[in-house]
Amino acid sequence: MSYTKPFLKWPGGKFRLLERINDKLDSGRRFVEPFVGSGAVFLNTNYRKYLLADTNPDLINLYLQVQNNKNSFIDYCKSFFIEKNNNEARYYKFRKKFNTTTDVRLKSALFLYLNRHCYNGLCRYNSRHEFNTPFGRYKKPYFPKKEIENFHRASQSAKFIHSSFIDTMKKTKKGDVVYCDPPYVPLSKTACFTDYFSGGFGWDEQIQLAEWAGKLAKKGIPVIISNHDTDNTRNLYHDAGAKTEGFLVRRTISCNVNNRKKIGEILAVFQPA
Repeated sequence: MSYTKPFLKWPGGKFRLLERINDKLDSGRRFVEPFVGSGAVFLNTNYRKYLLADTNPDLINLYLQVQNNKNSFIDYCKSFFIEKNNNEARYYKFRKKFNTTTDVRLKSALFLYLNRHCYNGLCRYNSRHEFNTPFGRYKKPYFPKKEIENFHRASQSAKFIHSSFIDTMKKTKKGDVVYCDPPYVPLSKTACFTDYFSGGFGWDEQIQLAEWAGKLAKKGIPVIISNHDTDNTRNLYHDAGAKTEGFLVRRTISCNVNNRKKIGEILAVFQPA
């Protein structure tokens, strides 16, 4: 089966797991993602409406620009993807501009530029909410014109919001189907960690997410959560009322290029009683 690719590079993106995830999704009127990320799952489902949220305002603002200004915004973004901009000095100049500008359109275009020129597509911020991923040294970064056009078409039935997962889940109602792809629990104390957006997502938040999934299921709203397959996550989801399925996934982005082995992941399915 052919799937629609997202236009952003996204560590931990779910493009390779779409068939497995889609098999677990219920039918419904609206699809809700409290952690939309690259949008790979939403792009490859067929619901009438979508509520897509994230805590990263830069990501949501970019999606709103694509949703509302397809052609003019594509041309604007493409103007940054030229040979003279693919070097370390220009990258750090644009990164500094991204971290200081208040121009939403410029910041959104630079977010795409940084995503395609930075190291491994990592979206990482420091404690001051500054994007700090280093230069990636790619020979010719790809400009995803076709993928942006596909996203624009799919986004016409979506509402994008800058919101926490709790506030997003509070907006759900019967007839919704919820998929959650939160920051994963670390596999070890020495696991490579990057802060996706300042504020962190620790074990307390993992517990809250599982509890909210259980609450929604009791209200007739199905929820699926992805995570690393560990004893802690299995126990957490089991105690919250989910059925779980574990499987192995080969990671395409890792801190150590020579250590991209298969990792255990889990899908926790919270079905209405």
